[in-house]
Amino acid sequence: MTTAVREVSVFGDGIAYFNEAANLLELDSTMRAILTHPTRQIIFSIPFQRDNGEFEVYTGYRVQYSFARGPAKGGIRFHPGVTLDEVTALAFWMTWKCAVVDLPFGGGKGGVTCDPSKLSQNELERITRRYAAELVEVVGPDKDVPAPDVNTNPQTMAWFMDTYSMHMRQTIPGVVTGKPLAIGGSKGRVEATGRGVMICGMDELANMGIAPKDARIVIQGFGNVGMWAARLFAERGCKVVGISDVTGAYYNESGIDVDKACELVEKDRNLGAFRGGDKISNAELLVADCDVLVPAALEKVLTAENASKVKAKLIVEGANGPTTPDADRIFNERGITVIPDIMANAGGVTVSYFEWVQDRMGYFWKLSEVNERLEDTLITNFHELRGIANRHKIPYRTAAYMTAIDRVVQALRLRGVYA
Repeated sequence: MTTAVREVSVFGDGIAYFNEAANLLELDSTMRAILTHPTRQIIFSIPFQRDNGEFEVYTGYRVQYSFARGPAKGGIRFHPGVTLDEVTALAFWMTWKCAVVDLPFGGGKGGVTCDPSKLSQNELERITRRYAAELVEVVGPDKDVPAPDVNTNPQTMAWFMDTYSMHMRQTIPGVVTGKPLAIGGSKGRVEATGRGVMICGMDELANMGIAPKDARIVIQGFGNVGMWAARLFAERGCKVVGISDVTGAYYNESGIDVDKACELVEKDRNLGAFRGGDKISNAELLVADCDVLVPAALEKVLTAENASKVKAKLIVEGANGPTTPDADRIFNERGITVIPDIMANAGGVTVSYFEWVQDRMGYFWKLSEVNERLEDTLITNFHELRGIANRHKIPYRTAAYMTAIDRVVQALRLRGVYA
């Protein structure tokens, strides 16, 4: 019950940001009604057999929020707390995330109410294949293209692709992205979200006149996004002074040894044995002394309660929905720049788009080409967003939603409403 309430609130935050931008765009009531309702919500049962022979039934979800600009696009998460509200909120965000970086996709998201930590590899495969089979008629390269999300990975996508391909009687790698390289995955996909965070952060630091050697970075969350962001900021000459995960936070004003931290996580799967900094709480890390704060873990961690204590000059949202509207207003009043989630963490879906393109043409790019195209896509759209923010004297978040909504509305108006 707690999870459902939390996720409805997150969706509410998204709607609040949407309405603010829609007001500035003077969006009419018809478009508001269309854009605040998902196109399709799918709920179904997933019966499967445990390794011991017993049967269990989980619930599967897929929300296809918008098809205005192209096929739905969004991940699949396996988690016991998955709800329809959560999946709808995430599909809503994916709609704007794809539009803000000008990808020819709509928004989608999916999930299964299971706990992967209590399931064997064979059980996970059976759940994935049943989930895929239930969606065969509504997914595909031209309909809806899933990807990995919480507790899913390239192997999950391989099972999904194989199941779909068996039903279609031909191999169709473009039905999902985030696949292993051997079956149509793209180079650079694993680190793409963290790389996008770094690209946006570095570009804004340059805009603020802060040299990389003078930039102190704090990264809350050391999963795939946070770990890659830390590595890549360090490679660009920045000093990472704080990191955290479920074991706590670690701060070192002289700089964290990012390579050692990454090696430890790859070995132990957490930072529990890390000794390269003073151990503090995650709450303390969010208000620690730094120039750049990257919340890359949970939603709603920056709130009205701690926003006035944040010391960072720049916040780059690696996670989805880490900042509440109340906190956002405080940051704006204090002159703290926030690069919103739908822009800052769009690197992952951008390289997913590249994977989809490569699958469809059967020709794959070098890593350098993937990274070059990623940087060009993000910088081009971030600069457009910055221009809107400067002209209207509004925060980046409002400018991002204005950009995304305007692009989706243009598509809807050109296509018309089939009624």
